[in-house]
Amino acid sequence: MTFKEQIQQGIPTILPEPKPYETNINHAPKRKEILSDDEKKLALRNALRYFEPKDHAVLIQEFLEELNTYGRIYMYRLRPDYKMYARPIEEYPGKSEQAKAIMLMIQNNLDYAVAQHPHELITYGGNGAVFSNWAQYLLTMKYLSEMTDEQTLTMYSGHPMGLFPSHKEAPRVVVTNGMVIPNYSKPDDWEKFNALGVSQYGQMTAGSYMYIGPQGIVHGTTITVLNGFRKIKKSPSGGLFVTSGLGGMSGAQPKAGNIAGCVTVCAEVNPKITKIRHSQGWVNEIVSNIEDLVPRVKKALENKEVISIAYLGNVVDVWERFDQENLHIDLGSDQTSLHNPWAGGYYPTGYSFEESNEMMANNPEKFKTEVQKTLRRHADAINKHTAKGTYFFDYGNAFLLEASRAGADVFAPNGIDFKYPSYVQDIMGPMCFDYGFGPFRWVCASGKPEDLAKTDAIASAVLEELAKTSPPEIQQQMQDNIQWIKGAQENKLVVGSQARILYADAEGRIKIAEAFNQAIAKGEIGYVILGRDHHDVSGTDSPYRETSNIYDGSKFTADMAIQNVIGDSFRGATWVSIHNGGGVGWGEVINGGFGMVLDGSEEASRRLQSMLFWDVNNGISRRSWARNDEAIFAIKRAMETQPLLKVTIPNKVDDALLNF
Repeated sequence: MTFKEQIQQGIPTILPEPKPYETNINHAPKRKEILSDDEKKLALRNALRYFEPKDHAVLIQEFLEELNTYGRIYMYRLRPDYKMYARPIEEYPGKSEQAKAIMLMIQNNLDYAVAQHPHELITYGGNGAVFSNWAQYLLTMKYLSEMTDEQTLTMYSGHPMGLFPSHKEAPRVVVTNGMVIPNYSKPDDWEKFNALGVSQYGQMTAGSYMYIGPQGIVHGTTITVLNGFRKIKKSPSGGLFVTSGLGGMSGAQPKAGNIAGCVTVCAEVNPKITKIRHSQGWVNEIVSNIEDLVPRVKKALENKEVISIAYLGNVVDVWERFDQENLHIDLGSDQTSLHNPWAGGYYPTGYSFEESNEMMANNPEKFKTEVQKTLRRHADAINKHTAKGTYFFDYGNAFLLEASRAGADVFAPNGIDFKYPSYVQDIMGPMCFDYGFGPFRWVCASGKPEDLAKTDAIASAVLEELAKTSPPEIQQQMQDNIQWIKGAQENKLVVGSQARILYADAEGRIKIAEAFNQAIAKGEIGYVILGRDHHDVSGTDSPYRETSNIYDGSKFTADMAIQNVIGDSFRGATWVSIHNGGGVGWGEVINGGFGMVLDGSEEASRRLQSMLFWDVNNGISRRSWARNDEAIFAIKRAMETQPLLKVTIPNKVDDALLNF
């Protein structure tokens, strides 16, 4: 069968032969035993409903074995034989170009070079899933190959509920992930619902088909590192940044450190992902012995090298040893997947990677105890460094939250606030999000590197023109972004699809997108797929990350994210998504995303102007109402450019009146 025929087939009527478990692939850890015997029967019923009764007797034993061995039913047998990657859009079967673009993005999320656990359909973060099982993938791709522009596919936590009649102006796909009743959002609830096959954790861009590899976060990480050094009034040259995590999102850190121009030490316990990042050029060197790490770092600092070093081991050992050696750390953070602390997101010190995985599966209570013990040590070591002048920030991965739950010394004297700021509170919020700058991204549907180079040049020209008349308040952001896009090609950021990320405000996003659309209309480039990270101005309500610099008491509400995805839906998005859970954990955040296909038409021009304006200014208006000065400035500026925009501006209260 050809590739197109395999896509159109969906779930095969004749079962393929079982596939061997490939040990050279980075697999998800075994999930803990969470289901009762009756619940296991329910999980099997749920899995078998994808198949005709004639196949149930064969599959039931196989699926039970998967459930008992891995804690989930992945349906490995149904994994397709074709290579998984983002093909040029014309290679996909279908009646809708928009649907073909979505198929392209789904396959990019599952590309072996992109996905963290590709055989378990997990893109990043240890549990950020595109689908729960391979039947869902096959059925979704089949539906997309059949879809017309007058249908919408509804996705219920990885399950394609079906194609429904709609209209050309509607989104082609609407995705929900993990949208359980709020009272059932504890970590064990996710474990149970996911094992039953009825809900999944889509993370942010994993479950919404908009992940573009570590590049997706490298720009924001570069901005964070640069502005971190600016905050301590030190040049990155000869400076030391210490952090951990080389997985899907965190893997951007060493590359960002190189672009910023400092020495980066990034610890990672997983040998496979460490080697992958090294082979991809995202980290320069691997050091596996702490005795070798210290002199290597000292030499790099003395010579002011721009270098990234992966330490294959636990980051706690790095913090403690650097303290003993009195090796000064300028910037410190952590980007392990602490939203998922008990299932592979964070590993205890004193145990090998293999020992930890065995303990996680077979003795989860001990694993939790050891993780919390390590978190306390981790925090203690950080405290020693910050007493010497290190600037430490929480990278929005729930490090401080989980450390506090472990009893670590991370609270400020008032016993309520954390002693260290979130990077959004200190850096990204006031410097970027409040002004409307966030991670705009695009993918060249042709798959051609030359198309990506052309879009880079178009975006650069647009930003340089805008910078000529931009107000002083945002000149730094404009110059940082111009520098970024000009260096994008030489920094070799592409992993998987021909994609780019660029921090831009609403004006920048709209003008760049319109310039792309005009270039498509002229035949200069192929179709372009627009998107963004959910980690943005408007898409996510997350009290310990995206909305951590909201101080009016509303940071625990989720109106902004819900309004965002509803508004994007009727303003022209090609697909939209809304998720419970993201980088800070299940039950801790609500986040929404979108995708939009540009085809060079007048209709695409109208859609992009309407939707992108809303997508950004929804968030600015919310931040303005929270009395954030930068957002008040930005929304007033937006109202000057768009007479139909009328936003309520807050009145401020004299602090003296509150002295009672």
